[in-house]
Amino acid sequence: MTKTGSKPRPAQLKTGIIHAGDCIEVMRALPENSIDLIFADPPYNLQLKGELHRPDNSRVDAVDDHWDQFASFAAYDDFSRKWLAAARRVLKPNGAIWVIGSYHNIFRVGTALQDAGFWVLNDVVWRKSNPMPNFRGKRLTNAHETMIWAAKSDQSKYVFNYEALKAMNDDVQMRSDWVIPLCTGSERIKNEDGVKAHPTQKPEALLHRVLVASTRPGDVVLDPFFGTGTTGAVAKRLGRKFIGIEREADYRKIAEKRIAAVRPADADALAVTPAKRAEPRVPFGTVVERGLLAPGEKLWSLNGRHTAKIRADGTVISSDARGSIHQVGAAVQGAPSCNGWTFWHFKREGKPVPIDYWRQQIRSEMRDS
Repeated sequence: MTKTGSKPRPAQLKTGIIHAGDCIEVMRALPENSIDLIFADPPYNLQLKGELHRPDNSRVDAVDDHWDQFASFAAYDDFSRKWLAAARRVLKPNGAIWVIGSYHNIFRVGTALQDAGFWVLNDVVWRKSNPMPNFRGKRLTNAHETMIWAAKSDQSKYVFNYEALKAMNDDVQMRSDWVIPLCTGSERIKNEDGVKAHPTQKPEALLHRVLVASTRPGDVVLDPFFGTGTTGAVAKRLGRKFIGIEREADYRKIAEKRIAAVRPADADALAVTPAKRAEPRVPFGTVVERGLLAPGEKLWSLNGRHTAKIRADGTVISSDARGSIHQVGAAVQGAPSCNGWTFWHFKREGKPVPIDYWRQQIRSEMRDS
């Protein structure tokens, strides 16, 4: 991994780099349509007035850094429009962007994002399981941040690994509210004085879910507000390529050391569960013609109440219906539709096995060929 203090040449895209400088200028110098995914954690523009103290009068280490200070809402809006325009230029036509923010800025950024031509797919609430209390007791405890997930346009064929997220969530469809703790303990990076190095360091679990949801191994992920390198560390571990942009030298130094220590997972561990609609189509007739199931062989419903016999052309016949595995499965149940692959079973050593077993074996062979 290297870094550079000058603008990158637009002739080629180099990954594994943390660029020093203004994110707008650097993105304008990157090749057009070259990035698969952008994760952006822009300044929140918190507009803090005075110090914040705990009940014991100790000072809260709030976000009061110079990079989070803007002269006005108009100045912040102008900044948002410019970096979003630069980001949209470098995204591939089927690329997407995630932007995270608090109530201070996410609505203004969302407006700028839609005005720039992005197509909003979801807003995701990151619910913090360990939020900082509201010490003054004048407002609700701020226990969440909002992420906007958007495609480059309404025509984009963006990546969404639906089945992978469902598998990650114990086979339950992933919702748009994610309960993930704040970055604490050993994950919270501290500087030489023992103080947290970055006030808004994001937990790696959050980036892990984002990248599993919306990228494939080998994809290029850009983070224009790189900070201490959470996006780069997770991307490297998951076999994704990354490009970071960070103007603060102290953050770049920490990020370089952090990412250098990351070891990518083995290639076979990086694959995510593919979406079912992306799987190659396998007709039941293919199972029959390959001899995996034979004409005349009997099929059962899982409860054993319904049976059907396989025919040579890949159709099946029951006592009062004939047709595809789906049509006959629906007919015997009196149902409007049926997934015959999971409804019908064959028996091996007296145990029922779904006929989908053979479809998955054929698909595996097709993917490996």
